[in-house]
Amino acid sequence: MKKKKVLKELKINRVWCKGCGICVRFCPGRVLEKDEQGKAVAARPEDCICCRECELRCPDLAIEVIVETRKEAP
Repeated sequence: MKKKKVLKELKINRVWCKGCGICVRFCPGRVLEKDEQGKAVAARPEDCICCRECELRCPDLAIEVIVETRKEAP
């Protein structure tokens, strides 16, 4: 059986986020956007491909991508 990563939760610590927008620019699925305060929000979490680019590139460590692995039928 093939395993697939699926988003369980996308946590954004709004206190730590300084609104630099790096996560928004690097997200291939355009999941993240800036809100009216200029901070990152998960606008389309259903489009997340669990690449973790946002988590890896956030200079403030404000983003955590929590994934679960599901088995897929061949």
